[in-house]
Parts: sequence; C-alpha cells; structure tokens
Amino acid sequence: MDEANARNRRRSERVVLKMPVVVRIQTSIGKDTDERAHTMVVNAHGGLLRLGVELTRGQTFKLVNPKTHAEEACRVVRVESRGAGDFAVAFEFCRPVPQFWPVVFPPADWESVRV
Repeated sequence: MDEANARNRRRSERVVLKMPVVVRIQTSIGKDTDERAHTMVVNAHGGLLRLGVELTRGQTFKLVNPKTHAEEACRVVRVESRGAGDFAVAFEFCRPVPQFWPVVFPPADWESVRV
C-alpha cells in the first residue's frame, strides 16, 4: 500500500508530541504498577510511546497524563523492541479521546493544502 492510501486509512491526524505520561499496568496478581514513559506520536485515537517494559499485543493498561491527572483505558496494538529494555508501543484508546492531548486537532473536513 502506498503512503497516500495509508494516510487516508488513518482515523485521525497524527501529531509529533514528546510528552511524559504514566502507564498504569495491572500485574498478574492484580496490583497496579506505574511505569514512566513518553509519547512520540499521538492522535485522537491513541499514539506511540517509548516504554522501559515490554507489553504484549492486546494487553490493556491505563494511560495517565501527569499534568491533568486524566486517566484513560488503552489497548496495545503493536510492540517493537528498540534494544536494551527500550520498547516502542503503539496503542489505541478504548474510546477516542482527543482532549487527552495538549493539542487541537483540525476538523475532519479540513484538507491540507500544499504550498
């Protein structure tokens, strides 16, 4: 699939945003543990973050914005090892939450204009 078709399949526009977040994971014994991470790319439906622990595809977790204390349920879509305990985790919110991020997303009917 070419890049133009892939871009058209996206549910919302991606924004490069390096922001600290807390990933709240439930252990196998039901205890919550918090891991500090930061985002690399976000959109209204989820994003990509760097994390020091490995998660598995389909695993659920809570994402916490430490500035606003907003907390949202998420699901892991993809995990890529970057080596030495560094993982890139693609995730989606269990429901779209564009207001979770400190950015304003353009309306869906706006089209980008090349200058």
